[in-house]
Amino acid sequence: MRASSLRRRFPMLAVTLSVAVVVLGAPIGGVATAKTSHHSHKPRAILELGGTWSGNYHGSRFSGSFTLNWTQTGTKLSGSLKLSDPSGTYNCTGTINGSSIHFGAVSVGANYTGSVSNKGRSMSGNWTSPVDSGSWSASKS
Repeated sequence: MRASSLRRRFPMLAVTLSVAVVVLGAPIGGVATAKTSHHSHKPRAILELGGTWSGNYHGSRFSGSFTLNWTQTGTKLSGSLKLSDPSGTYNCTGTINGSSIHFGAVSVGANYTGSVSNKGRSMSGNWTSPVDSGSWSASKS
């Protein structure tokens, strides 16, 4: 059925639809307002941290070097963490949120928190385990 036929058969329908379009399309109170923001809300770029990282850690009982090999999917990290003391290679998972990073070697109860800098080329922070805690730093190889 054509629009002209509908208007002839149902004249109130055309008026009702016209009013609905005007009411739904206009702001409440009939005054147009625009939200303005002085801050840009662009989505943050996710830093690319996948690859090999080399670093050092220092605590009261354990200090040494580590190698971290990561694969990154979005904000999630997974891979392996190889420690010099205590010696071993452990599964490692983590997340990146802006420049904040959190990762851990679950099997040994080690948790690392910190921040990424230098456009994703270096990072540092603190670590804890059931038997020690300290600081760490790393750079991308």
